[in-house]
Amino acid sequence: MRIHREGLYPIIVETLLLSIALFCYFYFTELPCWIDILVTLVLLVPFFLVVRFFRVPRRHVNRVENGVISPADGTIIAIEEMNEYEYFHDNRIKISIFMSVHNVHVNFYPIDGEVEYVRYHPGKYFIAHLPKSSVENEHNSVVVRKDERMVVLFRQIAGTVARRIVSYPKVGDKVTQGVEMGMIRFGSRVDVFLPTNTQICVKIGDKVRAQKTVLANFKTLY
Repeated sequence: MRIHREGLYPIIVETLLLSIALFCYFYFTELPCWIDILVTLVLLVPFFLVVRFFRVPRRHVNRVENGVISPADGTIIAIEEMNEYEYFHDNRIKISIFMSVHNVHVNFYPIDGEVEYVRYHPGKYFIAHLPKSSVENEHNSVVVRKDERMVVLFRQIAGTVARRIVSYPKVGDKVTQGVEMGMIRFGSRVDVFLPTNTQICVKIGDKVRAQKTVLANFKTLY
C-alpha cells in the first residue's frame, strides 16, 4: 500500500494541527497519565482517518479482454437503462457506484482504449446517493473507446463531502485497463454508461472493488 500524491498536502496540514494540539495540551495542562493517553488517542483519530483515506492498495489487475472492470471501490446503488444526454445522446445502461468515506477513492480505467472525450462540469453538492447528483453535482466525464463495440463513458461525481475531483486523462491518450486515472476526495460516486446490449455481471447492493470486479461483458461478434 502507498499514500496517494493528492494526500500529501492534507496530511502535512493534519500533522501540523496534531503537533500544535499535542504541544498546547502537554505544555499547558497537568492531568493524570490516563487522561493524557486518552486525549492523545482522540487527537490521533483525525490524523489516521486522513492517512487512511488517501491509501492506494497494491492489487493485481483482473484484466478482462471483453469486459468492463470497476473503476472504483464501493457499492452498486443503481442499474438502469436511460438516455445518456452528454455524449452518446441515446439509451445506455448506467451502473452507479457509491463510495463512502471508508472506501478507497482512487479511480481506474475500466477498459483499454483511447480517450476520446473529457469534460469537467462545475455543479452542486447533493448527497451522492440521489439520482439528481449524476446531473446536477460537480462531475467529470471521460469516454474511452477500444473499438466500435467497446466504448465506455464513466463519470466522477462529487458528493456532499467531496469537494475536489482529480482527473488525469487527456483526449488522445492511450490507456490501459486498471491503470489509475484520478480520484475523488471523500464521499462520492462513479457512474458507468455502457451499450444496452452489454451483459451486466453485478446487481444492486453488490460491493465492488476497483481493478478487480467485472461489472459487465461486451457482446462478442460471433
